[in-house]
Amino acid sequence: MKKKRLYNRVNRDELRQRIAESKEERTTLSFYKYYHLLNPNLFRDYLYYEWSDYGVLGRIYVANEGINGQISVPSQQFEAFKKKMEEVLFLNGIRLNIAIEDDGKSFFKLAIKVRKKIVADGLEDDTFDVTNKGVHINAKEFNELTDDPETILIDMRNHYETEVGYFEGAILPDAVTFRELLPDVIQEYSDQKDKKVVMYCTGGIRCEKASAYFKHKGFENVFQLDGGIIEYARQAEKQGLNNKFKGKNFVFDERLGERISNEIVSNCHQCGEPSDTHVNCANDACHLLFIQCEKCKSKFENCCSAKCRDFTQLPEEEQKEKRKTEEFTGTKFGKGRYKAHKGGLLG
Repeated sequence: MKKKRLYNRVNRDELRQRIAESKEERTTLSFYKYYHLLNPNLFRDYLYYEWSDYGVLGRIYVANEGINGQISVPSQQFEAFKKKMEEVLFLNGIRLNIAIEDDGKSFFKLAIKVRKKIVADGLEDDTFDVTNKGVHINAKEFNELTDDPETILIDMRNHYETEVGYFEGAILPDAVTFRELLPDVIQEYSDQKDKKVVMYCTGGIRCEKASAYFKHKGFENVFQLDGGIIEYARQAEKQGLNNKFKGKNFVFDERLGERISNEIVSNCHQCGEPSDTHVNCANDACHLLFIQCEKCKSKFENCCSAKCRDFTQLPEEEQKEKRKTEEFTGTKFGKGRYKAHKGGLLG
């Protein structure tokens, strides 16, 4: 019997083309679970061996503290996969956040990686009680709490996520990373620890520890949106609630966003026209994440600047040579710093 490989060996461009051309209906979902895993490496291999048979694609992080996954599954295999998933006892009954908008092209390969943490939060878990979390609230309760002008509503996502969509009245920290965001926000509101604090993120995972850390720092009334923006949108539509979310919900897959409301709350980083479409610069030596409208997409040929556009038109060998010395916006600043250098996108 041929031994199954526990990793992908096909070229990523070929995989991406396969998905782009596929007519197969797929369901995109995300999930997480904090759980003490004694051997994450063994668990990682088990997941790859078992789940790859169901056509699972996506990105899964496994650590001693649990699992965090964003995946897609062939729709006709979804129920069978769910049963297989629930054979792992601590995953039985886990919340599966199904994507709001889904064209089936969210992922093109399966990657399961062992990490130190399932979210890079920068926290020392042994210094506070991570189980003493904030109160989980549903969409209706969220609306009621945030109707109170005294409630502090905090977006626990990074700035490139909040730029294209957010809840009305939310505090939007200009943070590059989650680990940077937490201490900054706690410091800013350290004199308001008696107020109600409501926090939210994409699917809920970042708020699990963030709410516990806020309580550790002395905040008395901490709440977190159960299931995050994804579940809120689903409940709001199903129950006919006022949808307080404006714009797009940034997602960490090939789609880079799913629309929650019709408002466009951001602008093209190149011309300033209303746009909320995130793209990565087509120059792989740059790969900057930025917002681009259709007109600029055509003008710059999917690139963030004229420099990158012209670079992609060079022969491959010349590109390889120039990469050794050339510096691009993405290589200098990455997705975390483009806001401070918008002018450079046009150069």
